[in-house]
Amino acid sequence: MRKKNIKDIKDLRGKKVFLRVDFNVSLNNGDVANDTRIVEALPTIKYLLSKGAKLVIASHLGRPKGKVDPKYSMLPVVMRTEKHLGKKIHFIPQYWKEEALGKIQLALGDGDIVMIDNLRYQPGEEKNDKKFAKHLASMADIFVNDAFAATHRAHASIVGIPEYLPAYAGFLLEKEIDVISKVLEKPARPMVAIIGGAKTPEKIAVINKLLEVGDTVLLGGAIANTFLAAWGYGMGRSIVDHEMIEMARVIFWKTTREHFALILPEDVIISDEMRLKEPKIVRHDQVANDAVIYDIGPATCKYYKQIMSTAKTILWNGPMGLFEDKRFAQGTECILEALSQQKKATTIIGGGDTLATIKNKKLLKNITHVSTGGGAMLEFLENGTLPGIEVLKDA
Repeated sequence: MRKKNIKDIKDLRGKKVFLRVDFNVSLNNGDVANDTRIVEALPTIKYLLSKGAKLVIASHLGRPKGKVDPKYSMLPVVMRTEKHLGKKIHFIPQYWKEEALGKIQLALGDGDIVMIDNLRYQPGEEKNDKKFAKHLASMADIFVNDAFAATHRAHASIVGIPEYLPAYAGFLLEKEIDVISKVLEKPARPMVAIIGGAKTPEKIAVINKLLEVGDTVLLGGAIANTFLAAWGYGMGRSIVDHEMIEMARVIFWKTTREHFALILPEDVIISDEMRLKEPKIVRHDQVANDAVIYDIGPATCKYYKQIMSTAKTILWNGPMGLFEDKRFAQGTECILEALSQQKKATTIIGGGDTLATIKNKKLLKNITHVSTGGGAMLEFLENGTLPGIEVLKDA
């Protein structure tokens, strides 16, 4: 897929660039807890600065619901980004006001950086309000999107600004597109996808797409419960998306028509709703009426690792269980360990929850690509494009 990137810009010196990044990081007591997304955007930031551009950096953070909320302020992100760059960043809090435009112009000398406050402080962001998009566009001469994790959103800072400015992809966005496109178009086989987590409708749509391009899907997490329920097994009080059971049955039927395997857990780890009872390993068809499934079991882990060991392409999105409770983190850790051992396969990890499960960062060194996007990755896998990519092609 050809889209314009920042290397296509002939002359950046003195140009003002509105750089949309995804700095939607987790905060702990007002400090950035995990700065992976900041680090991933640094190559684009440094390239633009090296070419003499003036930067207006923008991102959303959390869900402030269209109003100013100090706990979602971008100020901690500004300070962490300054540390990485060794460079002062001018912070503009009330960027939506007309007088902010003058402040931005005054702050921007050649090679200078401004970061505006949370884009989602304004309801016009998520509504893709044209007036708001035009206000953002008036801050710069060029638009660059490097926010893959937000590119599936039809928001003002993603699809609105390109109506008013020349638009280009940053290095991170381009990398995400190229890696995932390759998996969709020409995956090395066998191709195995591990799908977990709880976003059942989105993930069923992706499984439906993988029927066309993949070979095997291994299921865990709450989505596996929905498929087990669709097969007729009692899931006790586990999370099940009952509205998607019929669609799960359609997927089962489709797998019988394709050279494709959909593998469900053969054993699971259960407890009660309050998680007070000692975790217990049971077969998938032995879940008591008052029990809740919290993880895949050891036999399933062993079988999944065996399947993964022969794969040439492996895609993982979503944890296998309630990883926040270490008693139910073994399934997810098993998948990560198996992935890190696959040195001859192309391995891709995606999803905010998936990344949050990873405690041992050393294991990531052997992973081919760690995607910054969860929902964006799923939508891209399903459709082969995203709203924010389409506007780059049209800009």
